[in-house]
Amino acid sequence: MSMPSSSETLQFEHFKQRRQSLLSGTYDSRSTQVFLLVLFVVTVSCSLSNLLLAPDNFLHVDTYTITLMGKYLSYALLALSVDVIWGYCGILSLGHGAFFALGGYAMGMYLMRQIGDRGVYGDPLLPDFMVFLDWKELPWFWQGFDFFPFAVLMAMVVPGLLAFVFSSLAFRSRVTGVYLSIMTQALTYALLLAFFRNEMGFGGNNGLTDFKEILGFDLKSDAVRVGLFLITALVLALAYLLSHFILESKFGRVIVALRDAEGRARFVGYKAESYKVWLFVYSAVLAGIAGALYVPQVGIINPGEFSPLNSIEVVVWVAVGGRGLLYGAVLGAIIVNYAKTRFTALMPEAWLFMLGALFVGVTIFLPKGVTGLFGGLFEAKKLPKDTAEGKPS
Repeated sequence: MSMPSSSETLQFEHFKQRRQSLLSGTYDSRSTQVFLLVLFVVTVSCSLSNLLLAPDNFLHVDTYTITLMGKYLSYALLALSVDVIWGYCGILSLGHGAFFALGGYAMGMYLMRQIGDRGVYGDPLLPDFMVFLDWKELPWFWQGFDFFPFAVLMAMVVPGLLAFVFSSLAFRSRVTGVYLSIMTQALTYALLLAFFRNEMGFGGNNGLTDFKEILGFDLKSDAVRVGLFLITALVLALAYLLSHFILESKFGRVIVALRDAEGRARFVGYKAESYKVWLFVYSAVLAGIAGALYVPQVGIINPGEFSPLNSIEVVVWVAVGGRGLLYGAVLGAIIVNYAKTRFTALMPEAWLFMLGALFVGVTIFLPKGVTGLFGGLFEAKKLPKDTAEGKPS
């Protein structure tokens, strides 16, 4: 029996690497370039259409649609944060809605401070709900939120700090699998109950709303709406590039190794807990930024954002788009939320059943999501050609 030649060996190794790249969810620079190009073209063309074309023009994109698209991109960033930790590290978090809401509350507190004496009760310092509850002074944890950079910093620090404390305790105790998922869901439910209480100082059941301006610009202005949409797209692009860089680095390769064979990774000397903790913190910070971008566009933040159902929905977005593919998570968030917008208007009572059916259907028939389906078709077309050229199968 003859030994394979060096050329055949190199071809076989190249083939294995290509297949392993597909299975592990890694992607090349071309997919990143395509994603960024599509995002750039869509955001710029829609923005120019809104600002330059008359409302009666067929190509005009109205401000409501711009706001809706901005909300979708905020959700896409949230889905990206979940995919980073679930798709690449295998940690199923059912509580990322908590980090999203905390980031939203940080931005909401800044926007509330900008109202000043234009509120219902005309108090220049206290938000309306505090005046209604007969609060005499601004709580200490509201100090500094009249300063925009501080609010942005808190939108990242608070979710990141909570994620660090939670993940340090969980991962160093070797909590994994369904038990970790239940703990993340319990975390967000506990925050839901806490923020519902009026004495917490975050608006209770009604939350924070009636925002007027951001950085001195009127939030109702078409130009500001377009600006928020463009900023959200820019932040999503930067987060995508940073996540791509991290996951393609040595750190990212260790993360994938922990997902696929944690025991072996520990055996060769990697401290799995440290890698997991820092990736979890990074994903939580992304979720907090997504919440901060979401609030000024939607105009409200309340305890309902902490609902465990919201966190479960994010997992559905990632599953539909394609777990382990960053652009898959973005695509899944946009597809599901667009469908939600459409079908909640047509059949509001049946939407949740449709969402459940979608998740079950994707799990059974499309385990790699929509992007996995296209990737599988492309790979199926390529394999016969590779074999025909003499590459081993």
